[in-house]
Amino acid sequence: MVTFTVSRVETAPIDGQKPGTSGLRKKVKVFVQPHYLQNFVQSTFYALSAEKVRGATLVVSGDGRYYSKDAIQIILKMAAANGVRRVWVGQNGLLSTPAVSAVIRERTGHDGARASGAFILTASHNPGGPHEDFGIKYNMENGGPAPEGITDKIYENTKTIKEYLIAEDLPNVDITTLGVTSFTGPEEPFDVEVFDSAVDYVKLMKSIFDFQLISKLLSCPKFSFCYDALHGVAGAYAKRIFVEELGANEGFLLNCTPKEDFGGGHPDPNLTYAKELVARMGLGKSAPENEPPEFGAAADGDADRNMILGKRFFVTPSDSVAIIAANAVEAIPYFSGGLKGVARSMPTSAALDVVAQHLNLKFFEVPTGWKFFGNLMDAGLCSVCGEESFGTGSDHIREKDGIWAVLAWLSILAYKNKENLSGEKLVSVEDIVRQHWVTYGRHYYTRYDYENVDSGAAKELMGYLVQLQSSLSEVNQIVKGVCPDASNVVHADEFEYKDPVDGSISKHQGIRYLFEDGSRLVFRLSGTGSEGATIRLYIEQYEKDPAKTGRDSQEALAPLVRHS
Repeated sequence: MVTFTVSRVETAPIDGQKPGTSGLRKKVKVFVQPHYLQNFVQSTFYALSAEKVRGATLVVSGDGRYYSKDAIQIILKMAAANGVRRVWVGQNGLLSTPAVSAVIRERTGHDGARASGAFILTASHNPGGPHEDFGIKYNMENGGPAPEGITDKIYENTKTIKEYLIAEDLPNVDITTLGVTSFTGPEEPFDVEVFDSAVDYVKLMKSIFDFQLISKLLSCPKFSFCYDALHGVAGAYAKRIFVEELGANEGFLLNCTPKEDFGGGHPDPNLTYAKELVARMGLGKSAPENEPPEFGAAADGDADRNMILGKRFFVTPSDSVAIIAANAVEAIPYFSGGLKGVARSMPTSAALDVVAQHLNLKFFEVPTGWKFFGNLMDAGLCSVCGEESFGTGSDHIREKDGIWAVLAWLSILAYKNKENLSGEKLVSVEDIVRQHWVTYGRHYYTRYDYENVDSGAAKELMGYLVQLQSSLSEVNQIVKGVCPDASNVVHADEFEYKDPVDGSISKHQGIRYLFEDGSRLVFRLSGTGSEGATIRLYIEQYEKDPAKTGRDSQEALAPLVRHS
């Protein structure tokens, strides 16, 4: 057994290590600076209570992007030096963000160990490669992202750090081969277990969904689908779930080999970046070569986001979570006892609100950031939740979950078609969405992103929008000047959230202008990029007249778009 020693390495604070709601994200060139990653990891260990570090079991893995392999070895050496008892690493360093959450919550080691937290190496939907983005975040023992109390401590520690602990003589661990590698330290032994990335997650999915019912749909000659992993970590799960467990044709899988640079693409599952899938589904600029599949879906780099498509039909993320909630009890065995409640992020359309009202469910509107949903779930208040940025999930874990959302949609399709598989025409994704609009009304919705904006200028603009709210008459004068037939703005505020579980207050979460007819304009600064600021503008209009729910979205929103 190899013995290691602990070194104390002198260091100094490095600017710009404040983790956002999605962890710390920067360009690779920033992370490879001397001491940069080490400072952040040590600052995280210092922010955790002693029992969460010394003698603990941690998970270290990610989406496989460039620099992940080097980062894993650095974190292993630091974990050993800080007294961690064992680290679990997904084979090849791969674990989707939802799978990390599942492993923390569900996995028991061969020696009875349970994980108390995880370092997740991902920059989510941002590009990867030597000149692109890298990221790291810490998840807690509930499987969810570290709360602000911890991330604030991490940041404070990065500003005062003077040394970090590392076992520099610990040999690099082979993370390509399953098994346990054991070491002896000055005080305690240290183990690294490389385990199958998919087995715990697949087991969890099989406990939630009726795989037999979904298999019948997938074996129907009239049903075809296409799943695009965009060369992200979802590819490590797609074959296991869709092909090996559900019996789908492997030809239904697209870009399902994980790559460090995501094949040179942008692993963001939307109509802009999932070009190949969009074209196959008949939503491209030119007609597809073959008849489009009945169902299509895409994932982002770390597999926590999803895009849902029907044949020549796009499902907005806001509609997707509302439709899942409306059909969950009937179509998904996990929810057969009823939903505890539902929640959405503030910028997400109010489609879910209407479902909650109809079904008499508890409803919560929270700031952007999955940790807010996690609090509600831990308190037993929320079963299904979602955000407009292609994130959907439930209380099975404490992260959004892209593959879960795809299986939820396949479950709904399978349920709607269970007596119809031998019929002439299947109930389609478009049929389900249009029927939903007839029942609940339609929330026409769009988002505009203004990226890499100068941070100072972005804050100045947000300040002006807040100031403008003090005079609604002035706001309405501006609106009427651009669009005379527009509805009046009746309320404007800066969204503030008081957590019903822990009483914490989150301020400055977005600027809202609410119109008399239920329309909304929302402005929000986003922190998910690695450089500059991103200003997001959300535009929404509600239509409950079934005769008007089939309009083109751009046409319906044109008056609001013009005066925003």
